[in-house]
Amino acid sequence: MATKKERIADTAWMKDAFVDVQAELALKLKRAAQSISHAGTHGTVVEDHWIEVFRAYLPNRYQVATGLVIDSLGNRSDQIDIVIFDRHFTPTLLDQQNHRYIPVEAVYAIFESKPHFDKSYLEYAGNKAASVRKLHRTSVPIAHAGGTFAPKPLFPILAGIVAPKSSWADGLGEHFLKHLPADELEQLDCGCALDDGAFDSFDDKLKMVESEGSLIYFLFRLLSRLQSLGTVPAIDWAAYAAVINR
Repeated sequence: MATKKERIADTAWMKDAFVDVQAELALKLKRAAQSISHAGTHGTVVEDHWIEVFRAYLPNRYQVATGLVIDSLGNRSDQIDIVIFDRHFTPTLLDQQNHRYIPVEAVYAIFESKPHFDKSYLEYAGNKAASVRKLHRTSVPIAHAGGTFAPKPLFPILAGIVAPKSSWADGLGEHFLKHLPADELEQLDCGCALDDGAFDSFDDKLKMVESEGSLIYFLFRLLSRLQSLGTVPAIDWAAYAAVINR
């Protein structure tokens, strides 16, 4: 039987490889900041880098894109940097190039991509989360060969923030904790600041890790949480169809 020291050695290569992935992303974000002066273009490029990482590490059942989230009452969220959603059961609507309207029933999680963590950006991400969570979601029974499944209960939509770093000298310390949104609709469930670490509250308490390997830790913790949510509810397409005759 392998000793504890041998088991650690056997997995060291994996940890080193994941740390390299984080370093590569950090370098891409740094190059974007150095070479792109237009704020809007810079923001889009940074979002694309984060979306690329999410797509690489989440299974294909989870689609990742930027867009607006809508409901059957005609309400729309703010523009969301990163939306993780179901595309197998729920198509996006009115797509134009990379611009999508995503039914809220399809949404698992949303993230804001920012230059750093600070008070204003945490508040901003919380407001974006609330603009999605307050939308109206439907859930209808599902017919099957033996009868009908009851409507699936609605799970809470996850929200978070990602950035290259924290602006506070203590990283994800006291100042960060002080400014995390407290309102339920604005709550940030998880996030990653590459230079300073990652956090989540998936176990009903706030958990944080330091910077080394924090990106992969963040992604794997997120994937575990997404798995626990199961599939999205069956959307009531009749409710969306009713919009046409109003």
